[in-house]
Amino acid sequence: MNYYSRLLAFLLVAVSASLTSFAGDRPNILYLYVDDMGWGSIGPNGQAAREAKGLPRVLTPNLDKLAAAGVNFTRSYGMTVCSPARSSQQTGFHQGHTFADRNDPDNAKKAIRTDDVTIGDVMSDAGYVTGYWGKWGYGGSKDQVNPTLDNIQTLPTSHGYQHVVAELHHVRAHTFFQPTLWVAPAAPGRIGGLELKPNSMAKYMNDPAYPNTPALQNRHDYPSTAYCDDVYAFSALDFVRDQAQNYNVTGQPFFGLMAVQIPHGPFHEIAQLPEWDAAYRDNKGFKKLSDQSHHWAAMVTRIDGHFGNILAALDDPNGDGDTSDSVAENTLVIFTSDNGGPGAKVDSVRGELDSNGGLRGAKGSIYEGGIRIPTIIRWPSKINASSKLKPGMSTDRILDVTDMLPTFSELAGVDAPVGIDGVSAASFLQGVGEGRSRDFLIHEAGKHHSIIQGRYKLIGSEGLFELYDLVADRSESKDIALKHPGLVKKLKALLLGERVTEPRGFANTYHHWTGKNGASLSEAENWSDYVYENAGISYMTDEGAPQVSWSALIENKSVSTSQAQVEADVSFLGLEIRGNAKAFSRQLVRVKSGATLSGRNEVRLSAGSMLELQNASVSSERWVDVSEGSMLKGSGEVAASLYNSGIVAPEKGELKVASNYSESADSVLKINLSGKDASTLIVKGDARLAGNLRIVLDSKSKSGDSITILEAGSISGTFANPRGRVRSNGGQRYRIAYTDTAVTLTPIR
Repeated sequence: MNYYSRLLAFLLVAVSASLTSFAGDRPNILYLYVDDMGWGSIGPNGQAAREAKGLPRVLTPNLDKLAAAGVNFTRSYGMTVCSPARSSQQTGFHQGHTFADRNDPDNAKKAIRTDDVTIGDVMSDAGYVTGYWGKWGYGGSKDQVNPTLDNIQTLPTSHGYQHVVAELHHVRAHTFFQPTLWVAPAAPGRIGGLELKPNSMAKYMNDPAYPNTPALQNRHDYPSTAYCDDVYAFSALDFVRDQAQNYNVTGQPFFGLMAVQIPHGPFHEIAQLPEWDAAYRDNKGFKKLSDQSHHWAAMVTRIDGHFGNILAALDDPNGDGDTSDSVAENTLVIFTSDNGGPGAKVDSVRGELDSNGGLRGAKGSIYEGGIRIPTIIRWPSKINASSKLKPGMSTDRILDVTDMLPTFSELAGVDAPVGIDGVSAASFLQGVGEGRSRDFLIHEAGKHHSIIQGRYKLIGSEGLFELYDLVADRSESKDIALKHPGLVKKLKALLLGERVTEPRGFANTYHHWTGKNGASLSEAENWSDYVYENAGISYMTDEGAPQVSWSALIENKSVSTSQAQVEADVSFLGLEIRGNAKAFSRQLVRVKSGATLSGRNEVRLSAGSMLELQNASVSSERWVDVSEGSMLKGSGEVAASLYNSGIVAPEKGELKVASNYSESADSVLKINLSGKDASTLIVKGDARLAGNLRIVLDSKSKSGDSITILEAGSISGTFANPRGRVRSNGGQRYRIAYTDTAVTLTPIR
């Protein structure tokens, strides 16, 4: 089968898979996101232990039930403060690469930018119905009365969210009684697809699902301007009820993200609500605590009640008491926080209720108390008594906020954006293995920055470094940097390479190929410039030759094959090479002898592309992706993990893989046995085989004796070839043999 036939076949399979995936087999996703709720604020991370000791605890019965039915991630991470947490959540980039690397007083220029691909963009494009309720943090002014839309490109409605009730400015969200909230869908012609509506609970006053008190029938003491999180929660509840019923009819999945302001300050405003402390009124232990702790606990319990209402709607979407229409089985529910719990100004909460679970530091800090967050995930069809993940278990598998975008992308059946920092946890959640591995996590907090790799965490500030063993010393009380100078040196190099010392406003930038056929990747004239501007003001520009902060795309838009050359070392953050599928025209990138093409986070070969190494290198700190319909060929080194879902074709010598090699079931490893073109695949790490083996042998070459075609540190799996045999293009048959470290071919005479 020639290249074009393979590409056509791939496209037909892709279309078929796409149509099938829309039939309702993908999970619904409900993402519950709180603000400033410390790691120790939930039952399994300390509150249950407090109760067992007779100490006061915050009451979260619905989160306790969620944890009992799901998995508690004890090493889950957000960011240090609100704005970067939301930017990293939506875009999959950590603080070294996202534009919003800290809270910025100029809300208009905060990321998210037009070119940033968000969770909302991905899920909407994948055919999900999308909703967002709560604190968004970007794009609108802080005026309490008559706020304005100041940056259209950064609104939730500009990034895939269809149903919205939100606050756009974090300062405006420093009250729970904003007079108005931004809402979508909006009336036709509204700028940004949003309109202001009164912050009112009027339409919900008779809804029996209201938490903590009886139904709000004739409750004249509820404020006319609503407690905003009540409105967010009821809007989300409406969405879940409607979309769950729609899912049962059409199979169209839904994605909802409720990013409430609770339990961010001000705490005392909750006391303006009727029956605000009903859950604690008879609790003797709480009577000894401060007013601040009372308010904080009441806020958390209030939102827990809302969570219970929404989760109940998954079980009974139309509320008729019959759960035969439940969608809970195939709905992934995630509960988590943006950052750690509050700091010194609200120290009574930390001290009296241990909301940060004994971790060092608090919100805004680079220590664990600032970045480690509570996280619970429930998915009944995948987390159950017969699955690998059991209900009620805890795991120390590291999970990061940047992982949400690639995880949701994979679950939705679409590719994540190229070169992001997050790593999908979909395989782990589905119980089919760990998936791709993560080498490290990055965080920033003002002049401080950190890298977490496995059990170790390195913290840097103005040239000074601390090292902690988070397994042996979760509270970060013992700096062990002097005992491990080699590890400090290694982690320091990785940390600084992630651009954590760049000034405010630095970020990755987006560029596309403009060069002519045969042009060089390293020349500035062959690439587009990047400008991030709004209302005539340029917030950042990037021009010139490629650099390691670039997210770049080389795409062939012509009707014939196009080529690009790498004649000297060139680096990107992420690089995608893509052919023209409509015209069946290939995009070739040829790396000349001695040169290295680098994508720090990823080099991705998409359909219709070919990367040819001429005794050269392609490198990444993470991986090189060979997607379906693409090919990597030649000799030299892949200085990364290599994931093959297309064709890998070593030729004219050895193709070495410096880390691991992994195949999908439909992939091809094509080995040439012909004279000077003879080739071998050498894998330093693990080789996980699952695809098809093909052999090229010209008529002048002899089949010879046993031939080693693959060597690896370890080998698991086998090729999919029937009966363990392979036939060359010339008809010579071989028997495939495996050892723990090699694959050999023996001619069948």
